[in-house]
Amino acid sequence: MAQKKILIVDDDKEYLEELSEMLTLAGYDVTSISDGSSAIKAAQVTLPDIILMDLRMPVMSGFEVADRLKALTQTCNIPVIAITGYYTMQEHVWLMKFCGIKRCLKKPVSPVEIKAEIENVLKEEEDKK
Repeated sequence: MAQKKILIVDDDKEYLEELSEMLTLAGYDVTSISDGSSAIKAAQVTLPDIILMDLRMPVMSGFEVADRLKALTQTCNIPVIAITGYYTMQEHVWLMKFCGIKRCLKKPVSPVEIKAEIENVLKEEEDKK
């Protein structure tokens, strides 16, 4: 089975490093990006199987990034899981659906929870095929 590719987008560089290391050790091919515009470019180049994205970032929010990815043919079907300390699913469910965000995890989130959500979303995507 091919190694699954994950793009992580978060402006908190320490959190980004920790999450990247954890997912790499779990067997994923990880690309880490710390800003929205670079994330859009990286998604087009790497075509990840899933994107983990912070919602509250400077310049371009995770909502904006997800919306732009949804508008691009090559990235529109890549599932996005939001990971945030500022928003909850109940507060922004309509905006997340509009932008194509599949799930929202609230920081701090355990490694076990992150891996479980990734596996659930990847399984859902596989079941669609």
